[in-house]
Amino acid sequence: MNLMDYSPLLKDILEVTFSQQASDLHISPGHPPILRIGGRLVFLVRRKEITAEDSKGLAFALMVEEQQQRFLQNKEIDFSYNFENKARFRVNIFFQKGNVSAALRFIPDKIPTIEDLNLPPILHEFIRPSQGFVLITGPSSQGKSTTLAALIDEINHTRADHIITIEDPIEYVFKDDRSIIDQRELGRDTLSFAKALKSTFRQDPDVIMVGEMRDPETISTAITAAETGHLVLATLHTNSASQSIHRIVDTFPGSQQGQIRAQLSGSLLGIVSQRLVPRIRGGLIPACEIMLNTPAVANLIREAKIHEIPMVIETSAELGMISLNRYLANLVRAKEVSLEAAQNYSLNPSELRSLVRR
Repeated sequence: MNLMDYSPLLKDILEVTFSQQASDLHISPGHPPILRIGGRLVFLVRRKEITAEDSKGLAFALMVEEQQQRFLQNKEIDFSYNFENKARFRVNIFFQKGNVSAALRFIPDKIPTIEDLNLPPILHEFIRPSQGFVLITGPSSQGKSTTLAALIDEINHTRADHIITIEDPIEYVFKDDRSIIDQRELGRDTLSFAKALKSTFRQDPDVIMVGEMRDPETISTAITAAETGHLVLATLHTNSASQSIHRIVDTFPGSQQGQIRAQLSGSLLGIVSQRLVPRIRGGLIPACEIMLNTPAVANLIREAKIHEIPMVIETSAELGMISLNRYLANLVRAKEVSLEAAQNYSLNPSELRSLVRR
C-alpha cells in the first residue's frame, strides 16, 4: 500500500481526536486508535485495529521527507503538525519492538489564560518583574507547556517586549500583540537549547522562554540571562520546588555548586510545581505547589539548606505560597476532586488525609 493511501485514514482519526476534545492520540499496532479524554484512555472500538503496516503508514503520512529521514536515522523524532489549520499537534514518533508508533498531543488554537486554566491568581505576579527566573515544574504531561504559554501570552498582551522562545517542538503559536515574539524550534531553527540561549544575548530580548532545561550549559546560561536584565521562564521535570533547586544545583560539579546556589538565590523569582488531577465532574484541574523566592528562601538556597524550604512554603500562606498537599486538600474540600484522586497525586498521602480531616 502506498503511504499516500493513509492520508484519508489519518484525516478521519485526527477529525475524531479534534471533535472529541481529546488531549492525546496514540497510534500503535495491535489496537484501534486510542484517545486520552479527561485523563483517561478511550479505545476507538468502532475503528479497525491498526496493523504494523498501518501504524508506519500513518506515522509517515504525518512527516515530510526530511523528517522521515531524520526519524529513520535517529529512531525517534519530535515535531509539530498543523492539521488543515483546524488544530495543531505535538508529535512524537518512535520505534517499539521494531514497529513504528506515534503519540500526538493536541494543542488548542486559542492560548488559554491563567483564569481559563484554573490556576491561582498569584501567577500573574510571576511575570510583573522585568528580570528574574521563573520555573514551571512537574512530571510529564501535567500542563507545564500550557502554563508557560499562558504566562508568555499575558506578557504579549500587556507589555511592549521582545520575547524569544526556544522550543522542542514549537507548540502554541503566538500572535504578536503589544510584544514581538520570535519562536525558535530545535532542529529547524537552532541546533541546541544551549546554543540558542547563548545567541539570545545578541538578539535584544526582554523575555526568554526555554522549553526545557536539559543540561548544565543551558541551566547556567538561563540563570546568567536572568541575572543580566532578562525575564527567563523555563520548565523542569521535577516533583517539587525543593527538588527543582536540588536538580539545578546537582547538575554541576561540587566546585561550582556554591556559585550556582548564590546565582539562583539572587535571580529566582519563584517556582510553580503542578499536576493535572481528574475532576469529579469530568476533565482535569491543576493542583500546584507555589514557592516565592523571599529573603528567607534565598537564604536557605545560599546556605544549602534546601530541605527546609517545604516548611517555609507551609508557613507563608499570607504571601501566596502553598504546598501541593494543602492545595490538594482545598480541592477535596471544595468537592472538585475526590480524596482518592488527590492521594494519587500527593507526595505524602497520610499528611494529605490529615489536612482534609481538619
